[in-house]
Amino acid sequence: MKVKWYGHSAFLITTATGVRIITDPYQSGAFGGALSYGRITEEADIVLSSHDHDDHNYTKDIRGEFIFINKEGVYQEKGVTIRTAATFHDTSRGSERGRNLIFVIEADDMRLAHAGDLGHALDAAALKELGRIDILLIPVGGLYTIDAQEAASVVEDIKPLVTIPMHFKTDKCDFPITPVEEFTKGKTGVRNTGKTEVEFSKATLPSQREIVVLDHTL
Repeated sequence: MKVKWYGHSAFLITTATGVRIITDPYQSGAFGGALSYGRITEEADIVLSSHDHDDHNYTKDIRGEFIFINKEGVYQEKGVTIRTAATFHDTSRGSERGRNLIFVIEADDMRLAHAGDLGHALDAAALKELGRIDILLIPVGGLYTIDAQEAASVVEDIKPLVTIPMHFKTDKCDFPITPVEEFTKGKTGVRNTGKTEVEFSKATLPSQREIVVLDHTL
C-alpha cells in the first residue's frame, strides 16, 4: 500500500492491486487563496469525503470514473472494504461545524484510518467501533480540528503502528493553525521522510510505533 500526501487532508492511497483511493480532496485556491496546494488531477477509483467543506470535498479536478463515498456505511468496492465511524467536527456534537466521518480502509491485510476533520476526543464506543488501526492519518493543527496535544491523546487511545499527521500549517496553507512541529516535538519515533510518499505492507509495518511526516506533493 502506497500513501502519498497531496497536502492538507488529501492523500492518494494505492493498494497492492492498483486500486486508487483519494481522501478529502480540497479546492485549490479556496478560502481566498489561503489554501494554495495545487489541483488534484490524477485518476481515482474511489474518492472519500469526510464532510462537506471546500477543503475536503472538491472532486471536479479528479479524473476517472470514480465511486464517491461521503455517507455512513460499510462499502465493498474493487476488493477494498471501507467502513465509516460517525464523529463530529467540534466538541459540541456538530453544532458549530457539523458532522465528520472517520474512514477505515481495509486492504492488503492492513487497516488504515483517515480521521477527516475530527474535532474531539474519542469515547470508548468510538474506539471499539474503529478497532485495530495499523496506519492513522490524523489532523494536528488545531482551531478547526483537534490540536497537537489532543491529537497526541487520540493517538495514544488508538495506538496505531504508524501515525501520519495532516491538516497543519505549511507554506501552502495559510490557515491560522499550527505547524506539524507542535505535534512532533518531544516525541520519540519521529521519521521526517523528506518524501511525499511512503509504502507499507503487513510484513514491513514497524514493530515499534512511529510518526511519519511527509512533504506535500502539490
